[in-house]
Amino acid sequence: MTTPRPSPETRRAEGKALRDVLRREDQGAWRPAQDRPDSIGLLTAAVAHRHPDLLPIRWARMAQSPFYFYRGNAALMAYDLKPWPRAGLQAQLCGDAHLLNFGAFAKPDGGLVFDLNDFDETCRGPFEWDLKRLAASLVLAGREAGHGDEACGLAVRAAVRAYGEAMDRFAELRVLELAREEISPEHGHGHLEPIFEKARRDTPARLMDKAIEEDGDGLRFRKKGPFLRPLDEAAAEPFRAAFAEYHGTLGPARQQVLDAYAPACFGRRVSGCGSLGVTDVLVLLFGNGAGDPLFLEFKAQYGSVWEAAPAGTHAGRHAAEGQHRMQSWADPFLGWTTAGGTAFLVKQWSDHKASMGVADLAGGVFEGYGALCATVLAKAHARSGDPARLAGYLGDAEAFDGALADFARTYADRATADWEALKGAIAAGRLQAADKAE
Repeated sequence: MTTPRPSPETRRAEGKALRDVLRREDQGAWRPAQDRPDSIGLLTAAVAHRHPDLLPIRWARMAQSPFYFYRGNAALMAYDLKPWPRAGLQAQLCGDAHLLNFGAFAKPDGGLVFDLNDFDETCRGPFEWDLKRLAASLVLAGREAGHGDEACGLAVRAAVRAYGEAMDRFAELRVLELAREEISPEHGHGHLEPIFEKARRDTPARLMDKAIEEDGDGLRFRKKGPFLRPLDEAAAEPFRAAFAEYHGTLGPARQQVLDAYAPACFGRRVSGCGSLGVTDVLVLLFGNGAGDPLFLEFKAQYGSVWEAAPAGTHAGRHAAEGQHRMQSWADPFLGWTTAGGTAFLVKQWSDHKASMGVADLAGGVFEGYGALCATVLAKAHARSGDPARLAGYLGDAEAFDGALADFARTYADRATADWEALKGAIAAGRLQAADKAE
């Protein structure tokens, strides 16, 4: 028989003892390594496996602002943070927990929830990595939205405090209560209502109007420059064949649903910033006639920039399982497959999904929205880690809040300097940037 784990009180004490391993005040200490390689070299090495014809779009998007640059530099931040001390508390990480990788989407029963929504960089690792990535993103996004550094620092402090308060509460929940924890429209978070309203409008019927057209022989994805284009049968065949493996990654109930749908057409999509350049294929399927469309997305996976997956691990499966561990409600069509020798994550494309934009942070929602994102991150870490030990380490001291605010400002300044270096590399012709990034 398995021995029950120690009580929450015992585990809190164990977490508190880890302050002797790394003081909370010292969590704010960071400086670039003296032998830090050229940031442009690190960025280009991280995308060596991506489509070279799409990289100019990536560089152009990253050159738009320091925050856009930050969205695309998870590999650079991983290089910077991995050598630094950590307390020793592990959880499943998002790996790219910046402010805009949280959003609304539909759970299996059709209701809307607000949660993390990007898992390309997910891995098991120190909780600090996610929390520090979120903290620095608050400063960079806040600056772009017009907030001064004082307001940005207060927002970081509020977010870190919200993370700790949520963890303290999660440490006392029954396991099943924590598993069901969610943020939904019914919880009355006014900052999120504009996101939920956008999500309500994001339906398969709307996607049909936006992305699909008649071509004389049937339906196809529209051609929109390099950002969306139809795939011919030869290019689509590896993905059509990949459905068999994908089908096997779903449970029997969801397999039965998928069996009622048939693929109609395929397209290639280019979007985002952090993952721009990887193969991203969309599939339109129909179930009970033309009024029953379903969109799936096959997105190539190469493992996290933070930690390499164990040898032999399927990168698509690794991402899907990380998503299941972190989200309260995962996409019912979430699975994985292999096409053309490349691992893919499979999920629904844009089913009732919406997120905040930087412009939306210009008003009084900034600090409250950051705190909600931190609460969601705490939930994900509590589900996959030990909330009692985490709560014990964090405590209620303001020292940790201030340390993370110091780190966030320092790293935001470093990211801004690296952004300037990117612009310089483009101006010098070292990197080619597309004339139009959107």
